[in-house]
Amino acid sequence: MGNLTDFFNETIPKPRYQFGDRVEGTYQGVPFVGTVGADNIRNLSEGPRVTVSLDLPFKLDDVVHNIVRVGYKDIKGLRKCT
Repeated sequence: MGNLTDFFNETIPKPRYQFGDRVEGTYQGVPFVGTVGADNIRNLSEGPRVTVSLDLPFKLDDVVHNIVRVGYKDIKGLRKCT
């Protein structure tokens, strides 16, 4: 049996986004653009989630969202301008 480091390296996926990366995507059908605050995993059943601070808040079902947590399939990174 290995140690906890081996367990986490084999079980937990590596993050795809870093703090400050710009992304775009959809949250419950509403498009957004924002900045990544965290890319982590709370539990294995939920899977990895990315916390995104939105450029423009939106209202959905009488709730104003400034920050959303979405899965990898709901977002994509923006190209960096050179």
